[in-house]
Amino acid sequence: MMNPAPKNRFAPTEKINHLIIFVRGQRVILDADLAGLYGVPTKAFNQAIKRNLKRFPVDFMFRLNPREANNLRSQFVTSSWGGRRYLPQAFTEHGAIMAASVLNSSRAVAVSISVVRAFVNLRRVLASHQDLARKITELERRFAGKTDEHARLIKQLYQLLDALINPPVPPPKKLIGFSRD
Repeated sequence: MMNPAPKNRFAPTEKINHLIIFVRGQRVILDADLAGLYGVPTKAFNQAIKRNLKRFPVDFMFRLNPREANNLRSQFVTSSWGGRRYLPQAFTEHGAIMAASVLNSSRAVAVSISVVRAFVNLRRVLASHQDLARKITELERRFAGKTDEHARLIKQLYQLLDALINPPVPPPKKLIGFSRD
């Protein structure tokens, strides 16, 4: 009997799941978060990336624009005083793995495995939601046109389930504080 693969002691997949965010319609991890996972200072991480820019096409990595950075700052309630001189870089799944090869340490290799698992897990969860939405749509189609009370109640139930699966997107939060404009 084979032993299951050992759990990564550096970065559990659950921790990485919380670092994956959606920017420009893509799932990404920010440079500071990847640097922390890989156990290097953000400055050293970004220097290693800069020395190897040919390995990072735009579908692997991109720099956030000021509006995206401000939106993230307001979501995560981080301070804009002090902090960074440059806008954060966002790494897709492929970029995060490429970053591990650039760093070339045993920790980076181990963490990259967890990063892949986190992205795959997120993809699996999203696919299951899409499959459930497809099944609900099919059942709604089957009950369309039925006028009895039972069919109406079932349709109402499916609408409620659909609202749970696809919750409305909350409006952006109003920024608090002084504007530099």
